[in-house]
Amino acid sequence: MILVLNAGSSSVKVAVFDLDLTQRATAMVSAIGGAGKLTVDGQSAPNTSRDHADAIRQILVAFDQSGFGTDQMAAAGHRVVHGGATLTEPVRITPPIEAEITACVPLAPLHNPPALAGIAAIRGLAPDLPQYASFDTAFHAGQSAVATTYALPEAIRDRGIRRYGFHGLSYAGLIRQIDPLPSRLLALHLGAGVSLCGIHDGRSVATSMGYSPLSGPIMATRPGDIDAAAVLRLAQEDGISATLTLLNQKSGLLGLAGSADMRTLLADTGERAAFAVDHFCYWAARHAGSLIAAMGGIDAVAFTGGIGENSPMIRDRIMAHLKWLGPLPVHVIPAREEHEIARDVLRLSRQPPKQSSGAST
Repeated sequence: MILVLNAGSSSVKVAVFDLDLTQRATAMVSAIGGAGKLTVDGQSAPNTSRDHADAIRQILVAFDQSGFGTDQMAAAGHRVVHGGATLTEPVRITPPIEAEITACVPLAPLHNPPALAGIAAIRGLAPDLPQYASFDTAFHAGQSAVATTYALPEAIRDRGIRRYGFHGLSYAGLIRQIDPLPSRLLALHLGAGVSLCGIHDGRSVATSMGYSPLSGPIMATRPGDIDAAAVLRLAQEDGISATLTLLNQKSGLLGLAGSADMRTLLADTGERAAFAVDHFCYWAARHAGSLIAAMGGIDAVAFTGGIGENSPMIRDRIMAHLKWLGPLPVHVIPAREEHEIARDVLRLSRQPPKQSSGAST
């Protein structure tokens, strides 16, 4: 079996897959370090975990009690949000690879540290278990330099300041589920995080997220695109830490209407909620136009993510903004990041071992 981990800043999700990629079990610990919950296959109980290692240990204990012990696991796979410019495909984790993931922490200070904590936790709890990493940025790594380069001096660009794009595991899983795959596909990942991707012949050619997951349309708690001068003013007046908290946790739908939950906003008849929903759909469609231009046209649209999959009203309202394109096939695709990670692990674990300078973790 394959163990798949998705570690967030204050939560960790874990899934177990058979070698035929059938999902056998899922678990999640929320609010790590506080009063959280441990949920195993939909059944929740109060939980207090000190840190990611403790949370993962409790999940593995629960799995063991259900018959999915680590002694049955062939490997573990991790979702790593940022692989930078060098980690552009799934890899087995070795000390040099782990060092490269660590080197990407300045590019994703909110995202890579939890992944590294998950890797360290598995190494401590199951030291003989091979570990692999799949990167959210990898799907976009083949974009042209024109699409990824910010117009900054070379010395600044050399510090890794460029567009990367995210939600790559979602998009990689999405295109596997559409047969036949349209040549020019506009994909919208709509959830707490929101991004759009122009996919031409199965490859990412443009995406709405850039250096960080902050850019693009409005999201649950992120504002989407905002003028850099406004950010500089906020940082000057309120401080960098407060500004980062504002942009990541207090803006977006929450900032406009007091709720980050689209279901709550759609059920609310108030003006603030209506404006927030309008804002969400307008900016998703506005970014869609940019990506359609990057692809040179469009053949189909696909929605995924929690909102994209479960809200026909949002899908219809976004498509209403795009009615000038004429009739288009619209696909609704379940997000399968964990399946994609398990697939990566299975493929890599079956390859002949390469000569490497570092031992696996």
